[in-house]
Amino acid sequence: MGPNNLEGDFQVKKSALSILSVLLVMTMFIAACGNNGGNNTSTGGNATATDKPAEATEKPTDKPAEKVELRVFSTFGGTDAAKEAFQAVIDEFTAANPNVKVVNDVMSANDDGFRTKVNTDMTSGNEPDLLFYFVGADANEIIKAGKVVAMDEILDGDAAWKGGFAPAALDFVKNASPDGKTYAIPLTGFFEGLMVNKKLFEENGVELPTDWDKMKAAVSAFAKKGIIPLSGPFDQSHYLIEHFVLAAAGSEGQNKGLKDGIDPNWEKGFAAMKELYDLGAFPQDAATIDLGMAGNYYSEGLAAMILEGSWAIGGFSDDVKANTTVLPFPAIPGGVGTGKDVVGGFGTGFYMSQAAYDNAAKKDATIALLKHLTSAASIKTIATANGGTPAAAGVQPEGVAQAVLDGFAMVSEATSVNGPIDSKVKPETFTELRKVQPMLKGEKTPTQLLEAAKAIEVQ
Repeated sequence: MGPNNLEGDFQVKKSALSILSVLLVMTMFIAACGNNGGNNTSTGGNATATDKPAEATEKPTDKPAEKVELRVFSTFGGTDAAKEAFQAVIDEFTAANPNVKVVNDVMSANDDGFRTKVNTDMTSGNEPDLLFYFVGADANEIIKAGKVVAMDEILDGDAAWKGGFAPAALDFVKNASPDGKTYAIPLTGFFEGLMVNKKLFEENGVELPTDWDKMKAAVSAFAKKGIIPLSGPFDQSHYLIEHFVLAAAGSEGQNKGLKDGIDPNWEKGFAAMKELYDLGAFPQDAATIDLGMAGNYYSEGLAAMILEGSWAIGGFSDDVKANTTVLPFPAIPGGVGTGKDVVGGFGTGFYMSQAAYDNAAKKDATIALLKHLTSAASIKTIATANGGTPAAAGVQPEGVAQAVLDGFAMVSEATSVNGPIDSKVKPETFTELRKVQPMLKGEKTPTQLLEAAKAIEVQ
C-alpha cells in the first residue's frame, strides 16, 4: 500500500504482460484445484508443488562460522493468519543454522504506526537486515535513499532460486519500483474483494449484491434486521476508499491518483459511500473500531459483508469461512467502473538493507535467510496459512478454502487488476483521504474531502 506518481507508479497496467501473467497464475491455480468442485468446505486435498525447479540450497560450507544475529521486521504479527507459519519457517532456518539468531520483529500492517516505524528505522541507522514491506510508492523513499539493495544481480547469480518464482510475481515487484530494478522479493500475492456470508443472505431472503441496486437493497434489509450490513471502520477506512473509488472511477481513473487533478468519478465513489451510510450500512461504533474489530464482527457472523483482502480469510471462524464467497464490488451508477475491476497483485516483499549487504559478518547469512524465507517450501507454508497467491512457480497451497478459490476466480474474470489506492498517492494524502467520518455525517462534501487531500498531494 502506498502513493503513486510518475516515478513510483504502482500500476498493474504499467505492463500488459504483467496483467496477463497475474491472471494466468490465478487461472492455473484454479485449474489445479478444479477437483474441489463447488463444495464450500473444500480444502484442496493434499496437493503439493509439481514440476517445481530445484530449490536454491545453502551448502554447509557456505554457512557463516561465527555467531551472527539478524533482525527481520515484518507484518506477520497481531492477528495475521500466517503469524505462526512465518515463525515456523524462521525456526527451520535457525535449526539448520545454529550459529544464526533471528530476531522476529513484527507489527500488524493495519497498525498506523507500521509505516512510521519503518521510516524511522531506515533513516536512523536502525535498519532491519530484512524488511517485509509494501512495493510501490511506499518504498520509493527508502529505495531512492539507497537504504535497500537491488536484488537483480543476486537473483541472476542463483538460477535455481530465481527460476523458482512465477514470472508474474517478479515482474510485478520489478514494475513497481521507481527505476525498474528488483528490490523486493515476493512471497505471496493477494486479492481484495467484497466478502459475503452466503448463509446470512440465504436465511434472510436477500439477494447477493452483484449490482448497485442489490447492494442498496441488501444494506437496507440487514439494517432493519439488526445485522451489520457492511463491517468497516471509519478511521482505518483503507478498503472502503479503494473499492468505492475503483467502482466509480474504473481502473484508469483510479490509477491517476490526485496529482494532476480530481477525477469527478472519485467524488461519485465517496458520495456512494455516504449513500450506503445513510441506509445504515456500517457498524454503530464504526467511528471507534479498527480493522481488527471490523473483521471480528464478520468472523462472528454479526455482519453480512466486509471489504477485505485474501489474507483475512484464514482468520475467519470455520463456519463463516465455509459460508463466505468473494465478489467484485459492484459498479457505481454514473461512473465508469465495470463491476469487474478488482484490487490485487503482489504488493509486498522482502527487502535486504544496504547496511546488512555492506556488513561482511552479516551479508552471507542475510542472503541465506532471504533465500530460505522465499524458497518454494516456505512460500507454500505461508500461502497455505494466509490464502495468498504463491509467488513460487508450480506451488499449490494445501487446505485452500473455497472462499479463496472464489477470490482467485474473481481475479481471473476481472476486466482490470489494480494496485491499492494508497499506492497512487502520498502516505500523507491517503491519511487525509481516510478522514471519511465528517463527509459521511454531512459535515463535509466529497469534493471538500478530495480538495483537502489534493492540496497535500501537490505540496
